[in-house]
Amino acid sequence: MVRAKKRRLIVVSNRLPVKIEKSRGKWKIYPSPGGLITALSPILRDRGGVWLGWAGCGKEAPVGRLLRQLNRHESYQLRGISLSEEEIAQYYRGFSNEALWPLFHDLLGHCRFKRAHWQTYQKINHLFARQVKRLYHRGDVIWVHDYQLLMVAHYLRQLGLRRTKISFFLHIPFPSYDLFRRLPWNGELIYAMMEYDLLGFQTKRDRRNFLRCVKEFMPEVAILAHKSRFTDVQYGSRRVRIGYYPISIDYKDFNDRAHDPEVTKVSYDIHRKLSNRRLMLGLDRLDYTKGIPQRFRAFERALEKYPKLHGNLSMIQVLIPSRTRLPDYIDLKSQLDELAGRINGRFSKHEWLPIFYMFHSLKPAELLGHYRACEIALITPLRDGMNLVAKEYCASSIDNNGVLILSEFAGAADQLSKGALIVNPYDVEGTADAIYEAFKMPIAETSRRMRVMRTEIKRNDVHQWAAQYLSTFL
Repeated sequence: MVRAKKRRLIVVSNRLPVKIEKSRGKWKIYPSPGGLITALSPILRDRGGVWLGWAGCGKEAPVGRLLRQLNRHESYQLRGISLSEEEIAQYYRGFSNEALWPLFHDLLGHCRFKRAHWQTYQKINHLFARQVKRLYHRGDVIWVHDYQLLMVAHYLRQLGLRRTKISFFLHIPFPSYDLFRRLPWNGELIYAMMEYDLLGFQTKRDRRNFLRCVKEFMPEVAILAHKSRFTDVQYGSRRVRIGYYPISIDYKDFNDRAHDPEVTKVSYDIHRKLSNRRLMLGLDRLDYTKGIPQRFRAFERALEKYPKLHGNLSMIQVLIPSRTRLPDYIDLKSQLDELAGRINGRFSKHEWLPIFYMFHSLKPAELLGHYRACEIALITPLRDGMNLVAKEYCASSIDNNGVLILSEFAGAADQLSKGALIVNPYDVEGTADAIYEAFKMPIAETSRRMRVMRTEIKRNDVHQWAAQYLSTFL
């Protein structure tokens, strides 16, 4: 029997799995870490194909030359999109991150809706579509990712790919109808998204929210079948599948690297410097969706309510710089500086500081070392598509000695609720109580809960996610 030839994959995302930066007067190319890269790179190597995206630099960078040099050593190709500084400002920092990002995270007060940004967003989505069409060969699988590229399929249909199968996965939440309709161009965006053949979301809630918007804005759409994982609808002559597929991490990779002697040394050094106390980790990008001010206030309240924590529990908050040019993020950083300073000034005593506050990225061994060193992880986003930090923490907890406190508004809560302490990040009192519960939890209960979560993540890792998604589509 002759095996059918595997269909080539075209992955389309805002950013490439590499970044191009100028260092000491020379342009250089660097790999970018991330779960999506870990998941899709083996599939691309197996099937062959192309990854299309922006390399994070302006038009002055020699993107084509650098990518050609890299492509000589890979079984799949990288192709770059060049964007001007004005396009980046309006499409990426503007519409994507000042309109869609806060709206999709239920934070309407941060939204800025500007027609010029919307027009540039459409223009860049059309640019991506034109590049995809140039790369497309008959039979290719097109897989578009995330909120920056919601309209790519719409433009691909206009460019003549009417019968081509095109799929899309949204990595962030999808808002309720009542929120989504605040967007001035709501109907246009929903119609554009329905040009995909498969729309994948992180959770049941996200799928339900999207289906409600479809019903409200597109009464001509008919539901054909409703299953636990997906819903099929009829849109004109096309059948569109709308499902949910919770993304994950490479469990084996994190578990194996957590055993590395370098990671063990980092973990040991952290505890040696901060001895005779338990450690609680907060690790986030600088972002108002992560609920860090509420987290600091909850820890402050825990210190007020539970004197046993004084001298016996310190919080390590790692804040990774992100979007530092946007006003909302500048204001957030100032607010966090003030909060951390006030709490430390109020409660610190000889050789004990409540909050150790760092504003920088961590190297891989440092990241895993912090995961292993901290007996508690306090992960409390106001809204999150999934939150992979929660899963990374569990996968790295090879001694089963960590307690995860997790926001109910993180997508990961659906999968980890049997092991984590689930909290409402807006409930400062309840989160403070959870911190104390985690602090005094017996080791046997800690181990039981962590084993449950590690088993769940191992069973449903990122490779399983990719295989399940593609099997639905192919």
